[in-house]
Amino acid sequence: MTQAETHSQARQKTAALIREYYEAFNAGDYDGMLNRMVEDVIHDVNQGERRIGREKFRAFNGRMAHHYEEQLSGVTVMVNIDGTRAAAEFNVDGKYVQSETGLPPATGQKYVLPAGAFFEVRDNKVARISTYYNLTEWITQVAT
Repeated sequence: MTQAETHSQARQKTAALIREYYEAFNAGDYDGMLNRMVEDVIHDVNQGERRIGREKFRAFNGRMAHHYEEQLSGVTVMVNIDGTRAAAEFNVDGKYVQSETGLPPATGQKYVLPAGAFFEVRDNKVARISTYYNLTEWITQVAT
């Protein structure tokens, strides 16, 4: 197998991994998301703290599911040449259902927010995910 063929297969595997991760998110299958991660996964969210480990990611998902109902649409996945890094761009179609400390009160406000994420992949599993969105825009949408 040539290096180009090896890279092509790696890119395809990584793209499938990221698509499956987001399909699990949209299905509310948080265990499915976790199964696609290494045990010591690094999770960075803009405006938030770094979390290391699948259990901390599980706790984060539990908190998010308590406060928000979200679906992702328009997911576009991009992968580097050897499949070790990926990026995804998407829209978050959400509903703010339970107030979160330090944020506006929740009254079932709907929002649509562009977002993106960067991934590091190791052994065909997510080793790092860094998610970005515009918090100021989200606050503007839910505060009105």
